[in-house]
Amino acid sequence: MTTKIILIAIMVIFSAYFSATETAFSSLNKTRIKAMAEKGNKRAELAHALSENYDKLISTILIGNNIVNIACASISTMLFVDVLKNDPSAPAISTLVTTIVVLIFGEITPKSIAKDSPEKFAMFASPIIKALTVIFTPLNFIFAGWKKLVSMVVKADDDNKMSSEELLMIVDEVTEDGSFDDDEGDLIKNAIEFSEQEARDILTHRVDLEAVSIDEDKAEIAKLFTKTKLSRLLVYEEDIDNIIGVIHLKDFFTEKGITRKSIKTIMAKPVFVQEYEKINDLLKRLQKNKTHMAVVIDEYGGTLGIVTMEDILEELVGEIWDEYDVVEEDFVEIGENVFDVDGSASFDDFCDFFEIEEETDNVSVGGWVTELLGKLPEVGDEVTFENLKLVVTEVDSHRVENIEVTCEKTEE
Repeated sequence: MTTKIILIAIMVIFSAYFSATETAFSSLNKTRIKAMAEKGNKRAELAHALSENYDKLISTILIGNNIVNIACASISTMLFVDVLKNDPSAPAISTLVTTIVVLIFGEITPKSIAKDSPEKFAMFASPIIKALTVIFTPLNFIFAGWKKLVSMVVKADDDNKMSSEELLMIVDEVTEDGSFDDDEGDLIKNAIEFSEQEARDILTHRVDLEAVSIDEDKAEIAKLFTKTKLSRLLVYEEDIDNIIGVIHLKDFFTEKGITRKSIKTIMAKPVFVQEYEKINDLLKRLQKNKTHMAVVIDEYGGTLGIVTMEDILEELVGEIWDEYDVVEEDFVEIGENVFDVDGSASFDDFCDFFEIEEETDNVSVGGWVTELLGKLPEVGDEVTFENLKLVVTEVDSHRVENIEVTCEKTEE
């Protein structure tokens, strides 16, 4: 009887070992275990190698776990038959007791412990599991073949790549856990979204451009440089849809004042890009051409706007301020649940601020409001979206400059 009890205890211990190992390897952070392995940790190196062949690993664990559980149930039945003197209820009592013992000590408890420290337990369990994978090689070979047969019948989804949405969710979770601070989390999210952004998403629209005619008087150009505090000005011929060059401040002003050279001589050749060009490709092009500005053209070849190196970098690191920038708030509360909103504000920021969900091709709030109105905007135009009342308060060249947004209370 004592021998049977000892054997049952050993089987429960092995059951706990296999259960904990399964949880540890399914929960461990592969990046963390790989980093430890690269630092020379032999146990981590072994654990990482086992995790790379997960199918063989899990097959070994399941085989071992089933063997010890079946052995435990069999020995337990013999024990209870001996103790209860061949009582017909002995098998049933044995099954009940064994199930409870294995469930508590062989499944729930070890899995809970392994879940809290998966890397540590995986490294602890690796040597024995490595030996068992060799011992169970014939059985693993049979099960691997069975898996291939099942896979031929049941087609699995081949698209196992992680989407950018899933990556963003992981970054949010890690930031909430405290592994990243808010700034680091924002930087990583910006980097993930960076490749999805297009030139049209970040451009400065043509109506906001500062440009001069090729025939403009140099004195007027000097005044524009002084007024705008810009380091570069676009040069056009006839109209702004025909950009022919870019003047740099350092080339226009010399030690003796305004240059005596002609504008055509000092202006640089502009870089033209399509509105749908990805900004990561655009950044490479600007670097290749050693320029800080690109002219964005529409499908008809007209000027849509410009994108600067600063615009692109701000998509990664956030707003970059210099001594000439004026801090302006896109959303200013002017009353109870009433806000003054800049028409050029990002529509995505607008949705986040007012907690709404809407899809549109418009990048700015003003463009979206114009779409809702279905006509050229005028001061006083009013439209409602969900619980928001939108009133146009300022218009410039048929473009919404400012709107007043009232958040109307919804009934619970």
